[in-house]
Parts: sequence; C-alpha cells; structure tokens
Amino acid sequence: MPDEKSSLPAYRTLSEEGSAELVEKKSRFLAFARPCTSEDEARAVLEAAGKEYWDASHACYAFIIGKENPTERFSDAGEPQGTAGRPILDVLRGAGVTDTLICVIRYFGGTLLGTGGLVRAYGGAAKLALSAASVIDRIPAQELIIRTDYTDVGRILYLLGQENIAQTASDYGADVTLTALPADTDRTRLEKLLTEATAGRVRLEEGERRYLDRAVSVR
Repeated sequence: MPDEKSSLPAYRTLSEEGSAELVEKKSRFLAFARPCTSEDEARAVLEAAGKEYWDASHACYAFIIGKENPTERFSDAGEPQGTAGRPILDVLRGAGVTDTLICVIRYFGGTLLGTGGLVRAYGGAAKLALSAASVIDRIPAQELIIRTDYTDVGRILYLLGQENIAQTASDYGADVTLTALPADTDRTRLEKLLTEATAGRVRLEEGERRYLDRAVSVR
C-alpha cells in the first residue's frame, strides 16, 4: 500500500489570475495568466478569449496541466513558427508552475517586429502577466492537533510563532486544543520542540492531510 504522504505531491500554481499589457512598435500585447485544473477548462478559457478579442490579430497561448507527467500545449496562432507559443511556454517552465494557462492577444500596430522581436514581445508579455498573478507553492502537510492545559498554552503559541507554523483552529475549554499545520519537512522538528517546551506534558495527535500554501514571488 503506498505511503499516504506520497499522495499529495508538492507543486507550484496560481491562486489568482494576473494580466498585463506590453506595447512594442505600436503593436499591443494583452496577456493574462490564469489557473486551470484541466485541459477542458483551459480550452474553454481560450474559446471565451477568442470571442472577447475577436478583432485581434493573433491569440497565442501555452498551458501546463497536471502535477505528474503534465500535459503541455502551445500555439503560435498564425505567427511565424516558434515566435509566440514556445516563448510563452518557456515562461511557464521557467517559473515551474503547473495548472496554469497564459494567453497573449496581439493587436498589430503596422510595423513588422521580426522573429527576434516577436519572441521577446510574447515572452515579455507572458512574464509580466505571470508576475502580476498570485503564485503559490502547495506544500504537503498534515494537521497537528495539540492538546494542552492553560499552563503551557503561552509557550506553545510563542513556539508556533517563532517557527512560523500556521495555526488553523483553536478551542479554549476546560483544556486548550490548537490545530497547527506544519509542512511535512517541519513536522518532526516541531513535535520535538513542543515536547521539550512543555516537559512532555503536551498531547499530540494527527489531523487531516492537506496542503499548506505559501506565496512565491516570480519575476
């Protein structure tokens, strides 16, 4: 039977979409980055964009879907081969994100940009859109239920703050029950610190398996 912890792979994705505009020799490049969890969802977003920007010269895109053996798709949408979809895909790959679509809409400004100019424009617009989005690392974690009395609760809360461990719930009754969410890589250390800080009085239990989300800056 596989280890339960292996069922939650770590990955990087978007929590919120982002958009940007780049102008190059009077051509406008409108870009948006959006979270998509399936290829069908990505196709639906692209179809809607095609209707909204029906008068655009080109609507180029790339997306990566899936955590393990991800699906990659891209399109130059009539631009010279390798000048649009591939540079957008390279931005996604470079940021290490998945379940993400970037679409770049071009309104031609009357001046040819050349192969190198197109690559820079499409890649640059894609990078700006991704930078404007909210990128997160989704880290495998398991809730740690901490049961204690009021004598030790202060030092436990201080310890959680010092270790930057998220606290997701609390219940102050006859005793105190705190729910923390350490990443898998922090769990053993946290349990040891809690036990030492309370001279073994703390009672620890495993809670639900879930993700811990951490914001990432992408430039």
